[in-house]
Amino acid sequence: MIGQDFVERSVFSLSKTPEGIVDSFLAHMNSFNTEIMLGFYEEDAIFIGENGKPRRGRLEIARELDYFFKFGLPVKITTRNIYVDGNLASLILDWIITGNANNGEKVYMRGTSNDYAKRGRDGYWRYWFENPFGIQVRSLF
Repeated sequence: MIGQDFVERSVFSLSKTPEGIVDSFLAHMNSFNTEIMLGFYEEDAIFIGENGKPRRGRLEIARELDYFFKFGLPVKITTRNIYVDGNLASLILDWIITGNANNGEKVYMRGTSNDYAKRGRDGYWRYWFENPFGIQVRSLF
């Protein structure tokens, strides 16, 4: 698992500012490497899957990330809003993954995420709640 020295060992650096969170996320996500991407999350982070079910912790998040990575296509992000209060940041992001996947399948995925990041004791920002399909209507029943 990725250790405390992840930032120093990696070209995939974490951000020390809220404004840099999206660029940091893109660098990690577009590595297509689950282990590298997991360094972008808090240990007990939550990821809301497309089905609306929460996944907690890096092991569960790894399973969700593998779904996106299997296509081998980069994600593009447009930032709608980043709201910051102290050590917490709320992010509303439009994202898209499109193109021909590794297996030749045409892929067109898009969403508007509702995510939260927090600044750790080390001063770096990491996701602690990711909801990539945040505005997608889901039935609770």
